[in-house]
Amino acid sequence: MKLTFLGTGTSFGVPQIGCRCAVCHSSDARDKRTRCGAVVETDDGTRLLIDTPPELRLQVVACGIDRVDAVLFTHDHADHIHGVDDIRAFSVRRSTPLPMYGPADTLARLATRFPYIFDDRMKPLPGTSKPEGHAIALVDGERVAIGDAVVEAIAVPHGLVTVFGYRVGPIAYVTDAKSIPAAALERLRGVKVLVLNALFRTEHPTHLSLAQAIDVAREVGAPRTYLTHLTHQNFHADLEAELPPGIAPAFDGLVIHAGS
Repeated sequence: MKLTFLGTGTSFGVPQIGCRCAVCHSSDARDKRTRCGAVVETDDGTRLLIDTPPELRLQVVACGIDRVDAVLFTHDHADHIHGVDDIRAFSVRRSTPLPMYGPADTLARLATRFPYIFDDRMKPLPGTSKPEGHAIALVDGERVAIGDAVVEAIAVPHGLVTVFGYRVGPIAYVTDAKSIPAAALERLRGVKVLVLNALFRTEHPTHLSLAQAIDVAREVGAPRTYLTHLTHQNFHADLEAELPPGIAPAFDGLVIHAGS
């Protein structure tokens, strides 16, 4: 199974607009971070897109991804959904709308903001096309088969809202979590690759801090943990050198292979 990090930055991205810090002007390509998204691909070729960040078109082109079989939404904050129109490039090649999974409230708000994607009655004019998606709501703890992948939804708190992390076999992807409740922690145990958000070195009201993410990684005990949703506070190389063994910062375009 393969995990591709499309984007690993925060809602601001890195470099930030107007910022003159050293990280934002770094020559290390790993310090250039677009908004968070990822693709999980099984050995038999089922591809699952996690979120549709604003730079989605640029991300999938850069990573050579020309097809996905479904989208898994974590939540509906702008940095995780505002590239949704780019799924047109995927759905136009299909005979049916692209399946889109996520929390029921997230999917309902997506349908309100982007009705043309989900409403079959809104037909494109002849000679034109539109993105087409089919919403499928999940509940915490539910498992669903998508192709040859079994996806498990894992609810975690993100400030005043609940977001979904996803476990797909040996890989678990959790972003924008403030904490990992005991029930979620149990369902993450046994993964070989864990992805966690790690925002600041100081505590934040809606995200894990770097120290908290390290603590969670140790509790889960995955052989490899990758940190995402990173800010311009750290050079990639410095953070990589600082982190404990088995924990590393992800970067845009990073590809990870995990056994079944």
